[in-house]
Amino acid sequence: MRKILTATMAALMATTALGAAGAASAQSRGDHRYEQRDDRRDNRQDRREDRREFRQDQRQDRQEYRQQQRAYDRWQRAERRYNAPRYAPPRGYAVRTWSYGQRMPSYYRTNAYVVNDYGRYGLRAPPRGYQYVRSGNDVVLAAVAGGLITAVIAGLFN
Repeated sequence: MRKILTATMAALMATTALGAAGAASAQSRGDHRYEQRDDRRDNRQDRREDRREFRQDQRQDRQEYRQQQRAYDRWQRAERRYNAPRYAPPRGYAVRTWSYGQRMPSYYRTNAYVVNDYGRYGLRAPPRGYQYVRSGNDVVLAAVAGGLITAVIAGLFN
């Protein structure tokens, strides 16, 4: 009888231990699933915030570009005409009209053609890396390094 009682007690303890271990493992697995779900939700929210920030940055870049474009219109007609010394084009070049996006030859970017007293002629200060260059009766805003034309102010001089 003792053997049977001992065997049943051992069996009962074993099943209880297995049941508790199974419940604990099921509970830990369940928590793990919730943690994964929360992690995925956090990742989605992070990505959403990143997209919002990216859109805000793009919007701000567009606004800055529009402001720069308003500040330096590509082609303007001068409101007032100024008297200036007689214009002589560089040797081998004729007077011509320039337009936005073209490149000025380096001969035009010498001190003889650069307009340094832009305030006297009602022009805004050029951005860093740009300069005003006279070409005939027009003034061109061109890059110092490559000569890329950013704006043309037509008819500034008599």
